[in-house]
Amino acid sequence: MSLTRLFSTTRQARTFPLAVRNLLARHSIDTRPGDFEADADEPILAHLRRRSLIETVVNEDELARLAREKALGLYCGADPTAKSLHLGNLLPLMVLLHFNLRGHNITALVGGATGTVGDPSGKTTERAQMEQQERLENVARIQAQFEHFFRNGRRYAASRNHVLDSSHGQVAVRNNFDWWKDMGFLEFLAKYGRFIRVNQMLSRDSIKSRLESEQGIGFNEFSYQLLQAYDFYYLNKNHGIDVQVGGNDQYGNIVAGLDLIDRMHSGEKKKAYGVTVPLLTTANGVKFGKSAGNAVFIDKSLTPSFQLYQFLYNTLDEDVPKLLYKFSLLPTALIGRICEFHRQNRPLRLGQRVLAVEMCDFLHGAGEGRANLVISDALYEDTELNVDEVLAAFRRQNMITEVRAAELASVGDILHRKLAGVSKKEIKRLLAGGAVSVGKQRVKVSRWDDPVDTNLVLDGRLLLLRTGKQVHVFEVK
Repeated sequence: MSLTRLFSTTRQARTFPLAVRNLLARHSIDTRPGDFEADADEPILAHLRRRSLIETVVNEDELARLAREKALGLYCGADPTAKSLHLGNLLPLMVLLHFNLRGHNITALVGGATGTVGDPSGKTTERAQMEQQERLENVARIQAQFEHFFRNGRRYAASRNHVLDSSHGQVAVRNNFDWWKDMGFLEFLAKYGRFIRVNQMLSRDSIKSRLESEQGIGFNEFSYQLLQAYDFYYLNKNHGIDVQVGGNDQYGNIVAGLDLIDRMHSGEKKKAYGVTVPLLTTANGVKFGKSAGNAVFIDKSLTPSFQLYQFLYNTLDEDVPKLLYKFSLLPTALIGRICEFHRQNRPLRLGQRVLAVEMCDFLHGAGEGRANLVISDALYEDTELNVDEVLAAFRRQNMITEVRAAELASVGDILHRKLAGVSKKEIKRLLAGGAVSVGKQRVKVSRWDDPVDTNLVLDGRLLLLRTGKQVHVFEVK
């Protein structure tokens, strides 16, 4: 069976999400059935290159042919070095998702074992050791995030009318501790040591740069590529994995795995492949996925949904096209029309709005993008509001506090009672400094006992209070 066409396009107009459809309709940008067909018909590697999701492919021509002929197995991995994956970790997962949506089988691997050693790729110094309990907690969290990402990703794809048939690929999440826990050092050397060449290990860029540094490199990190190579070999042998996907800095480790598979199957026709994704930086040279030096996490409990929306809404104009192609599953032809409109009308920030809506829906579920768009318009745009929809959006994101109508008699009392951890002294300082304002009109108040002007309460139910750059939202009961 050919694997190039697994998408149904029969429900495009009916299912295309309202939030994006309305955004595009305001500017006469339409969705066309042919857009979806074109993406579905395009060979997978060509499609990934169109979206700039691929940097390097080992044995590309052969891999492209096999991808048309049979269901492949692909994997990528992440070590449990933090509580959550962040936006910068997503490109390899996007490659896996695109393959999966075309019927291929994918595995996300968390490095419960390799995380104890530390990967030197892309690092100039050795990573600090992590406590065992913290590592175990991170393993569980990242496994759950992998599952959530692919479950949401498939739903998101379907909502963009890439509706899969019954032959879609499988998704697995594994922990490499499962096969390393019973592997002894002497056993590993005896079985696999003779298939590994030290001169090749020394030639890896990640190793050479560390050897030439003042700090040098520990044997633990030097050996990391052996562990990752064995992971690839083990998955290839036991779980039908043909392709490893990783960041561009993982190229040496991927090749180490290909070498081990080739040597272990000497004389057999056993092929494996590697795919790397590009390093993603912004137009000003910063690694994508950082906000003021801090990672933007995909875990909603660490980076709230609206915070994610605002981060994406503040994307530089020059970065909007590449992020839409890489991180949304909108048809590439439609993205092209959005980007052309964005290029000619940058002050409208349509590209940023679509990007933010798409990624919030993708990562956190249907309706998240729309809710955040409504909240953003309510807080920062001079637009007419549907108060019922605005209140529902704030409630969805847990960004609203109830206040009784009688409490509107004193702005100072509202702030003191409702803002946790803010002292009376601090509130008085804010009031005296002109940092407190009421309503979308931002009418300043300067005294504790100043009442809230009820004309500034939207529909008698929605009150916005600002203290400096912070906005506090209240539902008046």
